[in-house]
Amino acid sequence: MPEAATRALLDACVHCGFCLPACPTYDLWGEEMDSPRGRIHLMNLLESGEIEWSATVAGHFDRCLGCLACVPACPSGVRYDLLIERTRGARRVQAPQPLRRRLAEAAALAVLPRPGLLRVLAWPLALGLRPHPLAPRPRRDDLSARPPAETPANGASRLTAGLLAGCVQRVFFGRVNVAAARVLAGDGCDVVVPRGQGCCGALDLHGGREEAARRRARETMRAFAGIDRVVATAAGCGSAMKSYGDLLDTSEARAFSARVRDVTELLADLGPRAERRPLEPLRVVYQDACHLRHAQGVADQPRSLLAAVPGLELVEIERPDMCCGSAGTYNLLEPRAARELGERKARSIMAVEPDVVATANPGCALQLAAAFRRAGRPDLEVLHPVELVGRSLYSST
Repeated sequence: MPEAATRALLDACVHCGFCLPACPTYDLWGEEMDSPRGRIHLMNLLESGEIEWSATVAGHFDRCLGCLACVPACPSGVRYDLLIERTRGARRVQAPQPLRRRLAEAAALAVLPRPGLLRVLAWPLALGLRPHPLAPRPRRDDLSARPPAETPANGASRLTAGLLAGCVQRVFFGRVNVAAARVLAGDGCDVVVPRGQGCCGALDLHGGREEAARRRARETMRAFAGIDRVVATAAGCGSAMKSYGDLLDTSEARAFSARVRDVTELLADLGPRAERRPLEPLRVVYQDACHLRHAQGVADQPRSLLAAVPGLELVEIERPDMCCGSAGTYNLLEPRAARELGERKARSIMAVEPDVVATANPGCALQLAAAFRRAGRPDLEVLHPVELVGRSLYSST
């Protein structure tokens, strides 16, 4: 990013403090340098040469979840999303990470963006072998569940929706993509799952690996060329694709980003065509994924989609906008903070006694399921909103 552009982004912050109550790490520790305002102050000092990179300075940026709750909270419109990505890129060059963190990150990046390898490694987990307490236990049918390459619209086609399969999503939550294809088709979309699509670059982008993110962005744009809407079922993926315009700074990338929709966002925009049939009375908490609510500004659409299902009672929790602690690879790299945030969110959810928890990101689903297990509630089902809509459309979903 050019120096002048960085300076303009930094100068937009007037250090008012509206970001403080929105920030999960400030909420945990009450430390100014672990708030967005404090981190921007550090960025200013680094940019002006008043301080140099050190392990202490780098640690404050490492502890940022990148949840972006500070972005909608900021009255000055500070683009903290761009600032933290740029700073993380600089940190990688000027303040190399400790060995343990480098190894953990390298292992995550070697596996998570490679669905084929991830699926092979996931089978032992599905069989009950859990070498690490954070390791999920996927359902066996999820590991083989895949939507068809093409699913025709119910009735006249309203548009063509290209479904991003995702990496973690397609392996651990294959049923979500299947449900998304069926619901989209039921509501009048021709659904295609382009062959050759790979990782969208979300993990690279959020970790400050901009060159790798650009390469994956270009590959994703080629895979979805000519499709009316590019649909994500994972909030982190949708957020990354919507930021391709900033990442690549081309008219083509900006046009692509404008075609990206979260599946709940597109369904709400289109309105229902298929009849929603009543479910058994069901009390549901919708847990906001940060990269859907904060990064994409999509909060009302999933709720309206769920509220339209007969028999479903939607209940709210305290502080629904606070991060659950998943945040991409954060729960692998900063496990203590992630665990505390996950357990806080689990307690908040359990306090309203839901039958089901709905969330629109695979990382959130895995994080919450682990927190519920630790709290003695492994029976509390965590689903994607589109799965609940699918149940009301198709009794076999």
